[in-house]
Amino acid sequence: MKALVAVVVLLLACESSAQAPGSKKVVAASSDVTAQDYVGPTLPRARVTLVDAFGFKHAVDSEVAATRDSRTRGLMWRTQLAEGVGMLFIFPAEEELNFWMKNTLIPLDMIFISKDRVIVGIAERAEPKTLSPRGPGNGKPAMYVLEVPGGWASKIGLRPGLKVQLDGIGSITATD
Repeated sequence: MKALVAVVVLLLACESSAQAPGSKKVVAASSDVTAQDYVGPTLPRARVTLVDAFGFKHAVDSEVAATRDSRTRGLMWRTQLAEGVGMLFIFPAEEELNFWMKNTLIPLDMIFISKDRVIVGIAERAEPKTLSPRGPGNGKPAMYVLEVPGGWASKIGLRPGLKVQLDGIGSITATD
């Protein structure tokens, strides 16, 4: 019996190391959504339009994170984020929210938006690779959070109380 087990183990080891000449070994991606090699599904897209303190409109082309895994992953491991591009996080209900910067390599502004689509707070220039909780700082609940490049919110003159337009999210359902 021991000999049979040894032969099976040996065959399995040979099979896993056997590879056609010139072929590349395929390595499975991680199932940990925070791991660098995690490959998640393609996220839906939406357009977020913010109106600044002067009445000017600023559109942000956004990936939409509406599931627990996509919200956990967020913008981790990205090395750049261009102006006019961001990620919109959608939650199933309005609540007091805090975000972290685990595995996030670039500074971000986090714009907290109520279910009525009004900015309730902004966490500016969040420090990369930190676990400190960041929220609106005023205890106000939010249903959406828009992450954009660090410094962008003050550059365009955003402040709490301003309206936000969300286009392309009608068919997206946020899940826990």
